[in-house]
Amino acid sequence: MSDTGDRMRVVVYYAIWATICAAVAGVLVTLIHTWFFSYNPGRSAVIQTLFAGVVTALAIAAGQGAVALVTGSLLAQLGRALNFTVLLGLLIGAFDFVMYFLQMAVPATELGWVPDVIILVAVTALITALGARRSGAGAGAGGGATASAG
Repeated sequence: MSDTGDRMRVVVYYAIWATICAAVAGVLVTLIHTWFFSYNPGRSAVIQTLFAGVVTALAIAAGQGAVALVTGSLLAQLGRALNFTVLLGLLIGAFDFVMYFLQMAVPATELGWVPDVIILVAVTALITALGARRSGAGAGAGGGATASAG
């Protein structure tokens, strides 16, 4: 039971980390977009564009964190443990940055909200699933014995 608890703790921390990485990617692209790509006739328009972009980026990041949490929880219930969670979160953030930047720099690649959200959900779930490894009962018992001996 404690092994499942440990796996779930890792899943929760991973979901938080994935949310942070996705948020940073979204905010960076929002800053780039606001300063270099959008026409703003005045200071208030700059603030409004920046604020709207940051709010959208944080909302999308929160959704991706929820997807990471649900996917990781399902994997933990199936006896799988997440590995390389720092790298997985960075991969999610890197994918987001590349996708957002590409859509900003080449507007023809913008598919619309629904396809974009589907892509982000699918990629977040896929990256999370690829980071899961089966944690066998023997490996858990051996790890516990080694930890208590050290």
